[in-house]
Amino acid sequence: MSIILWIIFGALVGWIASLIMKTDEEQGMIGNIVVGIVGAFLGGFISGLFGGPSVTGFNLVSILVAIVGAVVLLFIVKLFTGRSSSSI
Repeated sequence: MSIILWIIFGALVGWIASLIMKTDEEQGMIGNIVVGIVGAFLGGFISGLFGGPSVTGFNLVSILVAIVGAVVLLFIVKLFTGRSSSSI
């Protein structure tokens, strides 16, 4: 994917994951993009461990894999920062 598509993909995935994890108001646009892109790599890695698909483009399967990775990433970040969804 091109850089522009990665940014759009990351923004969409990061935003959806932040809504799921209730961290949307503390992240901002740049945070959503970073979470989405890193989540795509993490989701592809996790999916590959179980023999599943990885992030291959801007399609539904790749978006779902990236969302799972981004949610896992936000969960890990919340574990280490000690933030709960009730304190947001």
